[in-house]
Amino acid sequence: TTFKTPIGKDPVMVDLTGMGKGIDWVNGESLRRYWPSFVSNEDGCQLTPCDYRGPYDNKKCVTGCQKPIQKEYHIPRSFLKTDRNTLVLFEEFGGNPSNIKFKTIATAAVCATVNEGNTLEVTCDGRPISGIKFASFGDPQGICGNFSKGSCEGANNAQEILTK
Repeated sequence: TTFKTPIGKDPVMVDLTGMGKGIDWVNGESLRRYWPSFVSNEDGCQLTPCDYRGPYDNKKCVTGCQKPIQKEYHIPRSFLKTDRNTLVLFEEFGGNPSNIKFKTIATAAVCATVNEGNTLEVTCDGRPISGIKFASFGDPQGICGNFSKGSCEGANNAQEILTK
């Protein structure tokens, strides 16, 4: 099929929901193997909200059970032409290509403060948080996107703790 390049500079995704398993190309560039028909296991799945705080455990907060492991795939903008693009699929299992959608994903930064003894919850609408650039157990100075440690700082490394 052919498609127009999405407007803007945000990352481009192709949603292959409804497809089985195969390989895809955009404008002759191989993107990857895809397999959205492979669904996650039900073992240990939690349908209720859970608490991520505390030590890491790979069985903690298991969600998305019986849903595709991955259905959206990144297309590098450098692979796209300014007007018309060609998507080629080699599908191994079958599927319904009329369900394929192209979209952009807006990336954002979040700045927040919370006083000692309170809880701050940060989410990305079900997507993983890609990184924490600054964190402080103290009195940080500056503005969003340009914080620095203040005159009073806790002994523990806040950024390392929050990243874990």
